[in-house]
Amino acid sequence: MKKEIYVHREIEGPLKALIRQFPAVALTGPRQSGKSTLLKKIFGKTHRYISFDEPLTRQRAVSDPELFLDNIEEPVIFDEIQYAPELLSHLKILIDNDRNKRGRFILTGSQQFNLMKNLSDTLAGRIGLLTLLPFSKQEKNRIPSMKKKLKNTQKFFTDACLRSSFPEVSVHPGMDFEAWCGSYIQTYLERDIRTTYNIGSLREFQKFMQLLAARCSQFLNLNSLSGELGVAVNTIKKWISVLEAGQLIYLLNPYYRNLGKRIIKRPKVYFLDSALVCYLTGIRDVRHLLNGPMAGALFENYIIQETIKSYFNKGKRPNMYYLRTHNDVEIDLIIEKSMRIYPFEIKLSKSPNINMVKPMDRFKKIFSKLEIMTGGLICLCDSDVFLTKDIKAQSFNSYLKWLNSGI
Repeated sequence: MKKEIYVHREIEGPLKALIRQFPAVALTGPRQSGKSTLLKKIFGKTHRYISFDEPLTRQRAVSDPELFLDNIEEPVIFDEIQYAPELLSHLKILIDNDRNKRGRFILTGSQQFNLMKNLSDTLAGRIGLLTLLPFSKQEKNRIPSMKKKLKNTQKFFTDACLRSSFPEVSVHPGMDFEAWCGSYIQTYLERDIRTTYNIGSLREFQKFMQLLAARCSQFLNLNSLSGELGVAVNTIKKWISVLEAGQLIYLLNPYYRNLGKRIIKRPKVYFLDSALVCYLTGIRDVRHLLNGPMAGALFENYIIQETIKSYFNKGKRPNMYYLRTHNDVEIDLIIEKSMRIYPFEIKLSKSPNINMVKPMDRFKKIFSKLEIMTGGLICLCDSDVFLTKDIKAQSFNSYLKWLNSGI
């Protein structure tokens, strides 16, 4: 029997704060990101736990929501609430009967689109919202077996790509990751896709996932995907929305505030766990990962996924973008803080040089009216190195420390 290992999550503070502030709190996130484990650990002694993954419980809740809630002792955690959306309107009535009572209901869900739509329609103003993704770099570093193993950015990167950041795989290093990942995707397809959406062919959808994974860190090209798969563009749009809803991918929008028509406005596609990309594209070892054609794209994907986690773990929405002009000025990542923008380039390199940050000079000259602050180059270096008077190559640790200080 596997020994239970609990890793403290960065989101615990914001979660406890919302429990004190709202009658209800919803914690969304991809399947297996640790939502149930977190809630049981933090609120197991104060809240009753009910999961709608259990068919009989789900049937009772759906068939007679009012009777079901009459027999529930508060406060309570409702896990996988998307399977019993009929409860939400009745929860609203209970909350409105005593708006001053906090922390009564904690809801979780792994299909964000349907869940968030129902929550927004029914519990607006009554519920606090948080998103839990798989382990961040900081969280992974708390795992006893990882502390000595993950010594630098390259080690974290390769481990995130070949072993994943999902909690179950991370805390059990002997687990067969390929088998786990295959099971994860199959469960996602069978339980979430087949039961929630009218997708059609699951085989076609899985092929779509593989094609999209091969294009991580690239512009979303609906027409290209449509042509390669032989399905309509509207179908591709729907499938993209499905992956967003399951929080498997993130679409990074361009920064085009007050920049006119010079900007390419298509989003870029990133997966929220780089190991899923590697599994779907057949990357299985360090040599293939670091020397293969997707190496740079995967490192960029990793940096973006960890940046997104930093925001979500603070209870914030990501204030981050990319930029590319029609004359090929491109900035991989733009962080906006208080209307100031910080540009970053992302390079898979241990030997940073000044040529890698030249796009920043062009960017500053073309958009001189913007309040552009000093950014940097995020790479594999283990310590910060100045490349110009203002711009330095940053270790990933240094970048995360800067990022988390201002969120």
